[in-house]
Amino acid sequence: MTHDHDLVLRPTDQQTAAALNPPPGRNGGDLVVETLAGLGATTVFGLPGQHALGMFDALRRSSLRYVGLRVENNAGFAADAYGRITGEAAPLLLSTGPGALTSLAALQEAAAASAPVLAISSQIPTAGLGGGRHGYLHELPDQAASFRGVVKSVHTVRTQSQIPSAIAAAWKSALTAPHGPVWVEIPQDVLLAEASLPVVTAMDATPEGLVPRPELTALAAHLLSHAARPAIIAGGGVVRADASGKLKALAERLQAPVVTTFGGKGAFPWNHPLSLQSWLEDRHTTDFLEDADVLLVVGSGLGELSSNYHTFKPRGRVIQIEADLGKLESNHPAVGIHADARLALQALLETVEERPDDRAPQRVRDLLARVSERIASQDLALEQQVLASVRRALPSDSPSFWDMTILAYWAWSAFDAQGPNTMHSAQGAGGLGYGFPAALGAAAADPSRPVLAVSGDGGALYSIAELATARQYDLPVTWLIVDDGGYGILREYMTDAFGQATATELTRPDYVALAESFGVPGVRTTPEALEEDLTKALATPGPSVVVLPAVLRMFAPTHLG
Repeated sequence: MTHDHDLVLRPTDQQTAAALNPPPGRNGGDLVVETLAGLGATTVFGLPGQHALGMFDALRRSSLRYVGLRVENNAGFAADAYGRITGEAAPLLLSTGPGALTSLAALQEAAAASAPVLAISSQIPTAGLGGGRHGYLHELPDQAASFRGVVKSVHTVRTQSQIPSAIAAAWKSALTAPHGPVWVEIPQDVLLAEASLPVVTAMDATPEGLVPRPELTALAAHLLSHAARPAIIAGGGVVRADASGKLKALAERLQAPVVTTFGGKGAFPWNHPLSLQSWLEDRHTTDFLEDADVLLVVGSGLGELSSNYHTFKPRGRVIQIEADLGKLESNHPAVGIHADARLALQALLETVEERPDDRAPQRVRDLLARVSERIASQDLALEQQVLASVRRALPSDSPSFWDMTILAYWAWSAFDAQGPNTMHSAQGAGGLGYGFPAALGAAAADPSRPVLAVSGDGGALYSIAELATARQYDLPVTWLIVDDGGYGILREYMTDAFGQATATELTRPDYVALAESFGVPGVRTTPEALEEDLTKALATPGPSVVVLPAVLRMFAPTHLG
């Protein structure tokens, strides 16, 4: 009698011969790149460093495409965007110490946004591991400790035979819902030593699906089917699970209005009769959601931005579908369903009853009218004109990446993403410098369509060096820089709070001349000419920069009263 675990695939004669006679001239770095290729990776991002040279030398013997950025943190942002666009784990190759640590802010964003990034760093030589003070270059007592509070999992390699399994385990971790960044570190001597092991071939690191418990989906279906005023909050988990079609089908069956979080932009059609759009920083929307007798929250933890800064206090029954166990019921009591959004929505579609409600579309129209009236009363025509120009200029299937800047804060609430997985921002962790390097990562993933990056002048200075990367790889990214002479949102916050701003004003370069010095065409535009200039730049192959000198204002908050 045999069991499944007793069955082992026998190697072919060709495989046996290859194993007995591995090609010469390989090192530990070859085991890294062979494992990545065996897992299905095609593109890697990163920056070389002394301890990591074994990995980078191996790249020239590999079929992997390397996209090198100028700053490790920017390389992390590029890998983050590649992972968001493709759904694949994006390898990020880094060196020890300062190189590794410089990526931390990008990995925090990837963790907050559940972007699958596979960071592989070198380490000091094996003899120095363990916390002793040996004086190696880049030495840290415990490099991995700096990453444990940021990434999903940490994997330290000490021998060459551990490399394939450690990377495969990290790959599986990165792609298991919820997706996220992971960390692998390999000592310099292990990477440089001659490799006598066979060439790594196909690796199996298939993540297991996160299936909902049937008794919970049965209860949720019953509550939703018999609700008087159901509503749905759709978060980034819907986009990551490619579940927007199932969400639309469920909302229509229940006649439940849907609002998308800022991380869930595009999860539900913007102009659908049941779409509340994304006006979460609006008290009218907060009141509407509080009034729901059954509220379905899919793929969101209802954190600060998704809860109108924690002023949202639901009065009805909450059902929360969330892949991240730590977010389940972390802010509100709920029927908590720990599951992938796609699988949970499918289970609800199979069990929920159709619920007619002729009043729902009118309730949605009434709410959006109240939101529109509130914004119209604040003399914000310039801001709305600029955002509308960007939307008209950007092709509907082109992705956009937004830095932490006033125009992005407008876009969170007011921009029609025109499809799932097309609008991304750094709102997960809230760090500056995300937009442009992330757009480069997206363009590396799919160079067939133009990509838009949006930054303020403050955020632009974080990633200006990547103009060289854009030119080197001829990536089709148009970078819109809204130049207001400082950290605009901080200027506004401080003026509102203290009567004047401190440390917010910036001396900045001539961005058009700077772009042209990198060989990247640049143009200075106006609000009136923005649509035409942006349309032309996006239609022109390769990178470009469009600079808009303008001081934009935010709409008044509703959470402070």
